[in-house]
Amino acid sequence: MKQQGAHPEDTEGTPDASSRPDTAEPETAHIDEVEGDEPLLPARVHRPSDLMRLLAGVLAVVLLLAIAAFAHGTTSGLEQDINKGTGQAPDLLIKIAGLASSIAILLVPVAFAIERLIKRDGLRIADGVLAAVLAHGVTLATDLWVARAAPDSIQEALTQPSPGDIHALTDPVHGYLAPVIAYMTAVGMSRRPRWRAVLWVVLLLDAFSMLVTGYTTPFSIILTVLIGWTVAYGTLYAVGSPNVRPTGRTLMAGLQTVGFHPVTASRVESGDASETGDRGRRYFVTLEDGPPLDVTVVDREQQAQGFFYRAWRNLALRGFATRSSLQSLRQALEQEALLAYAAIAAGANAPKLIATSELGPDAVMLVYEHSGGRTLDSLPDEEITDDLLRDTWRQVQALQSRRIAHRRLVGDAILVDRSGTVILTDLRVGEIAAGDLLLRMDTSQLLVTLGLRVGAERAVASALSVLGPDTVADCLPMLQPIALSRSTRGTLRRLARERAEREREAVLEASRQSKAGRAEQDADEAAPDKPDKKAVRAEQRAEKRALDEAMDEAREEDLLTQIRHEVLRIRPQAPVEPARLERVRPRTLISFIAGAIGAYFLLTQLTHIEFGPLIANAEWGWVAAAVLFSAASYVAAAMALLGFVPERVPFPRTVAAQVAGSFVKIVAPAAVGGVALNTRFLQRAGVRPGLAVASVGASQLFGLGCHILMLLSFGYLTGTEKTPSLTPSRTVIGGLLTVAVLVLVVTSVPFLRKFVVTRVRSLFAGVVPRMLDVLQRPQKLVTGIGGMLLLTACFVMCLDASIRAFGDDTTSVSIASVAVVFLAGNALGSAAPTPGGVGAVEATLTVGLIAVGLPKEVAAPAVLLFRLLTLWLPVLPGWLAFNHLTRKAAL
Repeated sequence: MKQQGAHPEDTEGTPDASSRPDTAEPETAHIDEVEGDEPLLPARVHRPSDLMRLLAGVLAVVLLLAIAAFAHGTTSGLEQDINKGTGQAPDLLIKIAGLASSIAILLVPVAFAIERLIKRDGLRIADGVLAAVLAHGVTLATDLWVARAAPDSIQEALTQPSPGDIHALTDPVHGYLAPVIAYMTAVGMSRRPRWRAVLWVVLLLDAFSMLVTGYTTPFSIILTVLIGWTVAYGTLYAVGSPNVRPTGRTLMAGLQTVGFHPVTASRVESGDASETGDRGRRYFVTLEDGPPLDVTVVDREQQAQGFFYRAWRNLALRGFATRSSLQSLRQALEQEALLAYAAIAAGANAPKLIATSELGPDAVMLVYEHSGGRTLDSLPDEEITDDLLRDTWRQVQALQSRRIAHRRLVGDAILVDRSGTVILTDLRVGEIAAGDLLLRMDTSQLLVTLGLRVGAERAVASALSVLGPDTVADCLPMLQPIALSRSTRGTLRRLARERAEREREAVLEASRQSKAGRAEQDADEAAPDKPDKKAVRAEQRAEKRALDEAMDEAREEDLLTQIRHEVLRIRPQAPVEPARLERVRPRTLISFIAGAIGAYFLLTQLTHIEFGPLIANAEWGWVAAAVLFSAASYVAAAMALLGFVPERVPFPRTVAAQVAGSFVKIVAPAAVGGVALNTRFLQRAGVRPGLAVASVGASQLFGLGCHILMLLSFGYLTGTEKTPSLTPSRTVIGGLLTVAVLVLVVTSVPFLRKFVVTRVRSLFAGVVPRMLDVLQRPQKLVTGIGGMLLLTACFVMCLDASIRAFGDDTTSVSIASVAVVFLAGNALGSAAPTPGGVGAVEATLTVGLIAVGLPKEVAAPAVLLFRLLTLWLPVLPGWLAFNHLTRKAAL
């Protein structure tokens, strides 16, 4: 058949599925025209496989250097064995191998470049040249690092005395071999069998000749290959690889091979494909005879999309992770075909699969009968009737009756044809023989999907009428964001932001009306010479009540809470406790990595310290003083909190809550755990939730301001003392420059600017009115400020006492220097995602004390004692206080 018409990548508009007829009559006038109508494909794509190879190469380099650093005996023995074996090679063979490899290492890349240029593939050669240049730069940097900064064990593993000059060392990385390897990998020689064989022969000959002549070591050869390989894939991922996706014309040819006679093919623009990452490209195809077809094309590029998201879900979630992250095209084809047949056999309305085929080595296609209709997301609200909702639940019930989980019951996966029949599409990520957990997840997902369109009441009512109350009630533990689809979680977050914005506007409007009413009243009445204190307090209480009422009226329940309430009306005894679905949280992983880095840093500092004589000569009087200062910090923390709470809260119980915070800090980041515990404590003490949050926020805001002012003040004092490492200009100017850079970055990046503005506006909506209440009571404000200053003083004195416990008069530093070091370390500890700032605080304090002139032998144990008294020893009392307050319903 003669194929004419537009190029398959030309765009002429993409027709919507709803505008196509369910059947198409053949147009004999255009029977010879085959048109491919699809958006222009990108010339280059960033392959996740290249990124995975890059990460694997980096990991292999790190592992190799670790073996060279810590397994010195093994590396030395390996080198001796290889040198002994290669030393027995004949001299003639060595000379021939060296000559051949020297010539081939230059000729082979040039020959391949000429072959690619003849075939007009110059861009691939450009990629190879770029990778070679970058690899050469990396080799130079590695050589410099090994020669000047690397440990002796790594230097011995990667170098040896040069045969030509015993006073010189061989290169750790070969400056010409790594670029050649990077070039060959980037241009794709390894994917061509003949060129791949030549490549391996050249590499082996070169490695053999270099080893037997004594110009390299085995570890140097391996490191050279890894650097070239890693840089090549890093370059390919950065600049992108040529796109080899099949075009619309390839699809036409594939349809003809399976017996169809296509006339036109139009690309169907689906919704957000980020949910599954591999939904494939969809086409509406008309035939010469017969009804039209829906064709899905899946290629390796689209299949790789979302790889890292699926890999993280598989690692982080238990029991219901997504399908295997590494899946071949054949497996994807078989899985979708199996699910399509299983869904129809179960009695559900699903697209009928009528043909499958490969489109070359990098793509497959699945041919379905055309379903027509519109997605649930595109239907107007008035067309979503109760009958339509019940029909949707009946299709899901049919799947669940055969233990089939859909896994993606979102709006664009639910199709409604012209007769009102519901059709479930996108079954590729489903699962047969599914467990109860997955089936309950499907139920909760569909409840939320329908609730977003028709509200919680109608969504739950339709589910109850089809599935029954027991089945719907069993899904409540799954009704949590982590169990929902990616797109649904994004929609819920957007609605939460809009809801918070409405609540904030309501509070601000109530505050404006209250102030306007008070101004009108003052204008109508003659202002007395001396204002009545009782009247002022009455006005303040009235304004506070108005704000509370406005906040209560504006508060809205989120959709998940509304669904729970609707289900609990029918089944009050239904389980509502969310199921534990997460195996690993991102915060836990980050905490582990940061803690490992901090532990490694501390161990490297402690290996050169002899603790026996150090502890024997310690001043135990200063240790006792450090203990007292650590204990006094909890009293100061209670004062700092209560100073911003106008309501009466028992002081002893507040101190106990701060002690309980020592236990909470171990299981949560310092900046998060303390805030949550204090907020909960104030709520239990009778403070309204919104006011409790505002009080803690005011305390944190005021504490941040005091922290910055004290850091700059003590930094200046430290410089005036002529400390060699910290001068006034370096401290003050460096801090100001850092703040200026951060401000410029925040204001220039739209995302960061919007984030900060949103948080600041929320702050003024809640914290500022709370601060006005505190300002009406000067004694409260003095208590809060005094508590903050006393809290910082206690920690500084505790650190200073820890230093004096292990030092003497010759190793002491000023209080101002200690204060600067503590304030900087505490700031980093609050910003670090690790519980209690573990790792970040220790590293910062140790480096800071060494910078202000304290010997490392005193700084490291002093920091350990300080952290022991302020973080680790209070854990047991904190746990006891936490349990006590919990039993007393104070937490």
